[in-house]
Amino acid sequence: MKVSVLANNLIGSEIIKIGNEVNEMKRKGAQIANLTIGDFDAEIFPIPSDLKNEIIAAYHQNQTNYPPADGVLNLRETVSNLVKDTFNLEYASSDILIAGGSRPLIYATYLALLDAGDKVIYPAPSWNNNHYCHLSSAQGIAVETTVENNFMPTAAQLKPHLKGATLLALCSPLNPTGTMFTEAQLLEICDIIIEENKSRGANEKPLYIMYDQIYAMLTFGKTHVNPVSLRPELRDYVIYIDGTSKCLAATGVRVGWAFGPTEIISKMKSILGHVGAWAPKAEQVAVANYLKKPNELNHFLSHFKAQIQLSLAALFDGFKALKAEGFAIDAVEPMGAIYLTLKIDYIGKTTPSGEVLKNSGDVNFYLIKEAQVALVPFSAFGNDEMMPWFRASVGACTLEDIQNMIPRIKNALGKLK
Repeated sequence: MKVSVLANNLIGSEIIKIGNEVNEMKRKGAQIANLTIGDFDAEIFPIPSDLKNEIIAAYHQNQTNYPPADGVLNLRETVSNLVKDTFNLEYASSDILIAGGSRPLIYATYLALLDAGDKVIYPAPSWNNNHYCHLSSAQGIAVETTVENNFMPTAAQLKPHLKGATLLALCSPLNPTGTMFTEAQLLEICDIIIEENKSRGANEKPLYIMYDQIYAMLTFGKTHVNPVSLRPELRDYVIYIDGTSKCLAATGVRVGWAFGPTEIISKMKSILGHVGAWAPKAEQVAVANYLKKPNELNHFLSHFKAQIQLSLAALFDGFKALKAEGFAIDAVEPMGAIYLTLKIDYIGKTTPSGEVLKNSGDVNFYLIKEAQVALVPFSAFGNDEMMPWFRASVGACTLEDIQNMIPRIKNALGKLK
């Protein structure tokens, strides 16, 4: 059967593929600690009870018809206040667009700004930008980052690629690394964007920033920074992506928002209006009511963040202890989100059965089989398959699960030659 070139060349999510294989093994009885999907086990990390009650109440109120294409006004006004209180950013309700999570908002940003062949710059590793480039027929430029800068892109790494680019896709805290921009790092990037836009002619598209801050409320002793707060003159060029999915463990509730220049948000609204990618009305009403309760929100976040941080710290400390014992592994200290960056440098080693681990995917599936631990190689985030770095997501494991997996990892790696 003939299909479109786009469909024929589309690559499925590498993360979902690994997760599906792990789930199939678990269905057959395998006991595997699944650190793959950036999601939460709702039995371990349930959504706030107050939010759950608000959702139930909204359904009892029959809030089940189509919502406005840009989102329920009450929610947009609430988000406007939240953005001001949390980030000291002034955006009117007309500058805010609600959708079914952050994914359609990211896609709408691409479609609103890019023509076929336009250049998009994004760091490697980063989540899904390569796929959004394919879906929008854009030219993706992956900029390799390094552990020395916690895998966050620097101005020096980005600057050679700015000429002629239309979009710079940034995320902090970063999926997949759990690391963040410092103020100095982001300031340098903001300044080269300002410099680049000043150099462009009146008929040229400016260079925009898509700033994904979906994990902004999940930081551990670090201060989240954003472009417009640092450089207000960038206001006309920054589209923010945010929502409830991660900070409220509410991935299935599907309420996200974008905010930015009114004209661009309006175009994104039109795009998503045709697609029908809005969040369910009852959930929008519920989120609006819940976010008006700052005491409940802060109480939930304090406990939720502490629980996430304990899990990340247990995995980080476990890997550091194995490194001290001489294993060829390492970890980057977690700063935010639900992820830990792990180095497992065993490509080229031989398993007890005589198989050679030829790439990071082989290392991952060896650990699944021998240690009952599933990770995601950075090759799923735009890096080469020979790169020995991995993402671990702690949202679907208990603290006990994480503590118990360290000896299994030690045992499995100890068998390699």
